[in-house]
Amino acid sequence: AATEEYNGTSWSSGGNLITARRQLAGAGTQNAGLCMGGYTGGDSAATEEYNGTSWSSGGNLLTARRALAGAGTQTAGLCMGGTTTSSNYLAATEEYNGTSWSSGGNLITARQQLAGAGTQNAGLCMGGYTGSYSAATEEYNGTSWSSGGNLITARSYLAGAGTQTAGLCMGGYTTTYYSAATEEYNKWYRL
Repeated sequence: AATEEYNGTSWSSGGNLITARRQLAGAGTQNAGLCMGGYTGGDSAATEEYNGTSWSSGGNLLTARRALAGAGTQTAGLCMGGTTTSSNYLAATEEYNGTSWSSGGNLITARQQLAGAGTQNAGLCMGGYTGSYSAATEEYNGTSWSSGGNLITARSYLAGAGTQTAGLCMGGYTTTYYSAATEEYNKWYRL
């Protein structure tokens, strides 16, 4: 349930999540954070909001899930993909308005263990797992997803940051090893 805050130099302890979990997604800023979904012994629909000190309950996801990606802000959040016990790969996207989640446009390629970045109206998802490691990137315009440029290294369990036009992905897992690769978007290239 641990939360840590970064000040540009070092990490310090923040307020604990209400519900401890793994394989969750996050979005927002240090003083207006958002976490969603995850695994607690079963798939979670829980959303929590952070005010810079403590977490409080937000509106539940429409579909409980784990291994999903998040993007956006606390009042305009985005979650995409993931998995449930009954479905290996989800294409479902949900949008958060600061109170409740609603359905958004489905991903082109259903997947889990993906990364997200950007905003609710200019989102980015990358990589993941579809039965094999994915290099696919998709861009969201607030309504629907379209294909973007592929990652150089197909991978799952990666992390994402940045914007749709200046995205960043790092780490992850490939067929043979843990990846230390970092790539920048627009037109992915290795640092």
